[in-house]
Amino acid sequence: MRSRFSAFAVGDEEYLLSSWHSSTRPRELDLDPGQRWTALEIIGKTRGGPFDTEGTVEFRAHYREGRTTGVLHENSTFTRENGNWLYVNGS
Repeated sequence: MRSRFSAFAVGDEEYLLSSWHSSTRPRELDLDPGQRWTALEIIGKTRGGPFDTEGTVEFRAHYREGRTTGVLHENSTFTRENGNWLYVNGS
């Protein structure tokens, strides 16, 4: 989760796509260059331990766009494939 937030913060589309599960991965991303991700709060998680194959992370990601600030609150689902955690979806 933290690595994906960092990738959003620096605009690393290649990493974001590679860390997205193939069943839900978009063909391309259109990141907004005017949006700055400023902080990540992990609220909670379920599973996702060393012996799990699935897990969720609830988080708040704070951003700034011009003079406006905002928060994205999401509960993301991840799955482990070949030893790597992949983002599946969020609600």
